[in-house]
Amino acid sequence: MGSNGDIQVTTGSLHHRASTYSGDRHSDSFQPKDNVYEEKHIGSPNSIKEHDEPKLKRRLKGRQMGMIAIGGTIGTGLFIGSGTTLATAGPAGSLVAYLVIGSMVFFVCTSLGEMSTFIPTSDPFNHFAARFMDPALGFAFGWNYWCSWMLTVASELVACGIIVQYWLPHINGIVWSLIALVIMFLLNAISVRGYGEAEFWMSSLKVLTVFVFIIVGILTVTGVTGGDFIGGRNWHVEGAPFKDHIVGILKACIVAAFSFQGTEIVGVTVGESANPRRDVPRAIKSVFWRILFFYISSILIIGLVIPNNNKNLVEAGGVGDVGISPFTMVFELAGASWAAHIMNAVVLITVLSAGNSGLYACTRVMWVLAKEGKAPRFLRKVTKHGVPIWALTFTALWSTVIFCISLAGNQDVYVFLINLSGLSGIGFWMGIGLCHWRFRRAYVAQGYDVKDLPYRAAFFPFGPIYALVLLVIIIIGQGYGTIWPKFDALGFVSTYLALPLFLIFWLTWKYTKKTKWVNMLDIDLTTGTLLEMEQNGEIDVFPPDGPWNWKKYFRWMKRKPTTE
Repeated sequence: MGSNGDIQVTTGSLHHRASTYSGDRHSDSFQPKDNVYEEKHIGSPNSIKEHDEPKLKRRLKGRQMGMIAIGGTIGTGLFIGSGTTLATAGPAGSLVAYLVIGSMVFFVCTSLGEMSTFIPTSDPFNHFAARFMDPALGFAFGWNYWCSWMLTVASELVACGIIVQYWLPHINGIVWSLIALVIMFLLNAISVRGYGEAEFWMSSLKVLTVFVFIIVGILTVTGVTGGDFIGGRNWHVEGAPFKDHIVGILKACIVAAFSFQGTEIVGVTVGESANPRRDVPRAIKSVFWRILFFYISSILIIGLVIPNNNKNLVEAGGVGDVGISPFTMVFELAGASWAAHIMNAVVLITVLSAGNSGLYACTRVMWVLAKEGKAPRFLRKVTKHGVPIWALTFTALWSTVIFCISLAGNQDVYVFLINLSGLSGIGFWMGIGLCHWRFRRAYVAQGYDVKDLPYRAAFFPFGPIYALVLLVIIIIGQGYGTIWPKFDALGFVSTYLALPLFLIFWLTWKYTKKTKWVNMLDIDLTTGTLLEMEQNGEIDVFPPDGPWNWKKYFRWMKRKPTTE
């Protein structure tokens, strides 16, 4: 931890680096141990190494991973749902809520980053839970994660139809939903580069929108645009700055937590990163700054421009309400009469991005499950471009089935299914915190030096403990409205439907495979690690980055032309 509070990122000890970039590639800190994980805990001799089968291609570049990390946070939760927190907790209360949840998400991402850099895998949720805790938990986390994002893809298809109907109300929304599905499928089917490049540009658009919004918001608050100096006036209206005090903040925290879901997808991309040693720490380190700038700045602007008692803040909850979303209202106050059309286009791109990322994550998770014998074996098929084509098709078909259920007229069934994806995301974050706790304890217990980790999460053990406590509070608070002041049985079951599904996956696999909790000293910390992959030539070895120096960006000015 440096004096400036940044995350400590290490590239290993001096003897480790010296051995990595010379002929001797065996570090004393990483002597191989018996491979108890591969055969004992997974039960499949080819669960880790299958050199004779096609593999994923490590073709995701640093700029793509960085933008995927940024874009994973910015979604409809910010563009449309952010007004709910302002109406619930007031301008100051909503800021506190996003700061608290943002810090929690930061620690979750650093925990995931430490493990994913050490062991680059495309399914960290299944793999780490099985490796560090219990194979049955890995099975449950993997299948729950797949179900959650498969259902999310279906919901994004529904959203696409609603959004386009804003412009073309006379054309059935099903047409646009199916077109969106084809676009998502093709972007994922071409290659991982296709997915990465699409996400790069869609995330760039979202970042540009937020950046412009913040500038316009500042001009509106100061009276440069709109002709009215607002200043801090809206922090003194009824209910401001803290509405309902601690209760309002807790309610806003729950809304904010669901707005951040999807941030963990950067952990899935590690399995196809060209340079995980460098790019994963960079992407994870950007989490703090993107939360601070994009979310906190946006919430501050919304709280300054729009009073918390504005009725549109409560009514704007879905993609069909883009015309009264906080972003649209701020742009309109600045004099942009076309704001609703622009924001509708941005939300459409956002929904496509979320569906595209969901399809990507589902495909990789299902592929790893199939490789480890936890899903049908035919799903292991990989094209010559490194795309798990059958896992992709399998996911797309199931998302289409759920989408068709939404068209059948029985919305209760559809709402029940979609609610599975909500609470599951919180459960994944808890799993990351628990896995990180076990990983770090096992790493130290087996005699390894924490300084040799290619990336080290800050503030351990405070970070995962802090995140786990907040996540438990969020899970309990999510069902508060279904219990008090009057018990709503249907709402309660719908809210917590993900919990029994997780238990079914976990207990079924544990009973059928007779799995056991992995002993701390038996946890495998040598197989499939980044160092092993570099030694085997599976990942190219890149020179370590030197200290940051602004002068290097101007070296081109001193370069002399080469002569033949």
